[in-house]
Amino acid sequence: MQSWRLHRHVNLTNAELARWINPIVRGWMDYYGQFGRQELYPLLARISYYLVRWLRKKYKRLRALKDALAALRRASRQRPGFFAQWRWVTYAWQ
Repeated sequence: MQSWRLHRHVNLTNAELARWINPIVRGWMDYYGQFGRQELYPLLARISYYLVRWLRKKYKRLRALKDALAALRRASRQRPGFFAQWRWVTYAWQ
């Protein structure tokens, strides 16, 4: 997951980013979620943190951490299934 370097892919739109990482994350959730769901939560929360970093790099108005967190919260409320990890871990970045 660290090798993805999401924060460097500022040329991608959020839909392209979701299309890239959702199959991988959904596979982890399906496979590891059957037996070790509780251990998967920190990993899914980490992905959300990486999304915050991506937002801060991509959009100048979201450089402040507080603004980026608020934008991600709004996005998760408006489209709860957009990123696969939001089905289980919605507000891990609070």
